[in-house]
Amino acid sequence: MGLKFGTAEWIEEYIVTLNNNKDYEDAAKTWEGDFLFIIEPDGNLDHEVRFYVDLWHGKARSGRAVGPDEKLETAFVFSGKWGNFHKLIQKKLDPIQGLMQGKFALKGDMGKVMRAVRAAQELVNTILMLDTEVY
Repeated sequence: MGLKFGTAEWIEEYIVTLNNNKDYEDAAKTWEGDFLFIIEPDGNLDHEVRFYVDLWHGKARSGRAVGPDEKLETAFVFSGKWGNFHKLIQKKLDPIQGLMQGKFALKGDMGKVMRAVRAAQELVNTILMLDTEVY
């Protein structure tokens, strides 16, 4: 069985895998900006899952789980219900299409994200490289 999505151990493995993903590195070579991901309770997920990833020129400089009461200042906050995140990590929902359809919310420079569609897709593709246990 894999690591549970969004746990500290899962995030550590995700960061290592992302930093070894040449496709992500190529797609995000000019990207600068950190993210807070917030997965809201839905379906089998009965608590909020939050994690931070600092992305810089095709690499993740750091990443970690974020406590429910912890305040972070990030360039971007990407949030949505677990059911939509689950579809995202199954490749049944594209991250940018999900934003356009209102299934996810984004705080930060939408134009910058729209210019980095391939990088966003590679962030998701990296999740697919992991043995992830879902809720």
